[in-house]
Amino acid sequence: MPQAIGLDVYGTLVNPLKMEDHLEPLAGERAGELAALWRQKQLEYAFRRGLMRRYEDFGICTKQALEFAARSLGIGLPEPERRRLLEAYGSLPPFPDVPEALSTLGERGHRLWAFSNGLESAARGLLERAGLLEYLEGVISVDDLRTFKPAPEVYLYLARRLERKPEEVWLVSGNPFDVIGAKAAGLRAAWVRRDPEAVFDPWGIEPDLTVADLQDLAEKLPD
Repeated sequence: MPQAIGLDVYGTLVNPLKMEDHLEPLAGERAGELAALWRQKQLEYAFRRGLMRRYEDFGICTKQALEFAARSLGIGLPEPERRRLLEAYGSLPPFPDVPEALSTLGERGHRLWAFSNGLESAARGLLERAGLLEYLEGVISVDDLRTFKPAPEVYLYLARRLERKPEEVWLVSGNPFDVIGAKAAGLRAAWVRRDPEAVFDPWGIEPDLTVADLQDLAEKLPD
């Protein structure tokens, strides 16, 4: 039976750290540091809002994280620059391996859905601009539940939307917290470890598969 797969978007299909290119006019040689802190705080804000049950959508988390990161590094962020950067965030590039790998997975009959912390409309527009939407059946957003990964209910919601039991659904993500969240909720999960020096959280919960990229996943995922 073809696999039912939920693919994380930010950090798995598209690369948030490529915002470094857009940040360079603002931050110069600190652009990479700013991009990394922006991403770190974006996730932290989503986690905190989920725990506090004070939901605001992922776009708000992204905007507030940018403001924090810029202030932390002492970098001025005029309103035109903020608008420019947030607009650029909606056009993040795909990782190089992704288009061909999604095509291969689709040809093998696997069901492919994007599964994101982002708003459905934002994720859909991002994936369309990245040239990836055509490979997917659709987009599932945690916004439907007004909370964020790694809350267990969002992974169970993914399984319901795919009309499969949790243990029959794969979550594919480059983010260890996402993989652990999916496994804790009863799904199967693959960790995309593009950086060979990346360390998986030592929680005693391991991915079912660890792959170097999505092309590696396409070769190793059981039919």
